[in-house]
Formats: sequence, structure tokens, C-alpha cells
Amino acid sequence: MISIYRTESDITREIDTIEPGSWVKLVAPTEEEMQFVANKLNIELDFIKAATDEEERARLEIEEEATLILVDTPVVAEEQGLELHNAIPLGIIYTPHNIVTVCLRDVEILSQFHNTRVLRYSTKKKNRFVLQILYKNAAKFLFYLKQIDKSSTRVERELHKSMKNEELIQMLKLEKSLVYFSTSIKSNEVVMEKLLRMPFIKEYPDDLDLLEDVIIENKQAMEMCAIYRDILSGTMDAFASVISNNLNIVMKVLTSLTIVISVPTLIASLWGMNVNVPFAGSPTGFWTVLAISLACSLAAVIILNIKKLL
Repeated sequence: MISIYRTESDITREIDTIEPGSWVKLVAPTEEEMQFVANKLNIELDFIKAATDEEERARLEIEEEATLILVDTPVVAEEQGLELHNAIPLGIIYTPHNIVTVCLRDVEILSQFHNTRVLRYSTKKKNRFVLQILYKNAAKFLFYLKQIDKSSTRVERELHKSMKNEELIQMLKLEKSLVYFSTSIKSNEVVMEKLLRMPFIKEYPDDLDLLEDVIIENKQAMEMCAIYRDILSGTMDAFASVISNNLNIVMKVLTSLTIVISVPTLIASLWGMNVNVPFAGSPTGFWTVLAISLACSLAAVIILNIKKLL
């Protein structure tokens, strides 16, 4: 899908044709749409196709008058009924007269701009517009990291109550999301550092300050991701130890009960042999043997309790 936007009098409207100062937004573009934009704006087709490959790494590339800024942007996907956070490539192509964005999904950070939820931006101010997109992208990572932390706290509370496999799987999903985010944020940081050396960034001091803010946000996201990964990893290890300890307690109790039950069985076996045994001719012999069995079992219970095995 291709959409074209242009800012006039501080209002961004959708237009039908690609004009100087416009923003071309491509979402899961077809081959025809990519070829059309590439021919119209004299852009390398590979620049546009780069963002349509989910395995593409974040990078900065310059070809003639066009500059490709490829970064990872966070998304949320459903996997087996559970939320899984991941990152997909977002391509920003900077040309002398236009900005082109390419992504496989209509991500929220771009929708915010043409839905007028972002103030003080213009598609004509290309440098500032690119940096605002990057800033929103870094802020989105921070937002999702806080969501992951809240989900982790919720699952931890549920684990305290149930200790079911479902909660453990959710914790694994959250840890997997943090691994994806950590890799993506580190890749984005490399791109930001390279942008600092780009001539078009140095044209205006305000743009340079904004890029530094983007780098700070990105580093903050990286630090938060590392902290949450350590906390989640520690929590997983703690609960693994708790589950193992609970299993040991159950096995200890079952073993102790087996010992207590085996005492009457042993006594009954001795008195059940085909030889002369005490109380064989006594009319109260059965009750006497039963009393001895119960007394021995009670003694076993007391001994195990003293040893804290019950």
C-alpha cells in the first residue's frame, strides 16, 4: 500500500501525487509500487526492498543522492494466545526532495504523524522529520519495555499462587522478547552513531541536539532492557529452584509415609508365617498384634517428626 502526505500551513494532508516536500509511506508494498516509487524518485530499488526483508540488519547506506536509514522498530505479535514482542525493519529513505518510509506493517510510530498526534512537524523539513521518526521509535521501545516489566510482575504473582507450566511459558516468552529487543536496540545504536557524522545532520544545531536526544533515549532503552533481562533471568532461576525444592519436599513426605506404612506390613508378615508365634492361641491375639503395629507406627511417626522428615 502506498500513501503520500504533505504538510501545508502546519497541517498534514494526504495527496494523490508525489510532490517535492512530500512523505511517501509504503506499507507491505507490492513489486509494482516499489518499482513506481524507485523510478519516480530515482532511488535504488534495493533500498526499498531492504525493509521488506524481516531478516535485514539495521544499517546506514548512501547511494548517489539517496540515503537509506534502516532501523528496527518494535511490534507486538500473537503466538499461541500469548503476546510476543519482536522487531521488524523500518526503512527511511532520505532524498533531496522527499522522505520515503518502508515497512511490512503499518506501525504506530508512523501512523501518529499523519493522524496529527505528533505536533510541530513538517514533511518539508526532512532532516527534522527523519529525526522525529527515530525519536518516536526509541520512545516506543521504552514503552514496550515497561509493558514487558508489568507483564513480568503479573506473571510472577500468578506463579506464587499456581506454579503451573502456563505461567512459566509466559515468562519464557517475555525473556525471548527482551532478547529480540536487546539485539535490535544495539543495532539501532550503531546507526545513530553513524548519523552523527552525516553532513545533512550537521546543517542545523537543533537537529544535532535532537539526534543526541535520540541516542540518549536509545541508550536508556538498552539499559532498561539489560536490567529487565537480569531481573527476569533471576526470577526464572529462583522459581526453578522453588519448584525443585517443592518436588524434594513432596518426595521426602512420600518416602516418610512409605516407611510408616511399611512397619505394620512387616509386623503382619511376621505373624502370618506358618510357625509358632506369640499370641497364636490367644483369643485376643489379633487385637494384641494390631496394637503392637499401631504402637510401632506411632513410634516411627514420632521419630520422623523429631528428625523433621514429616
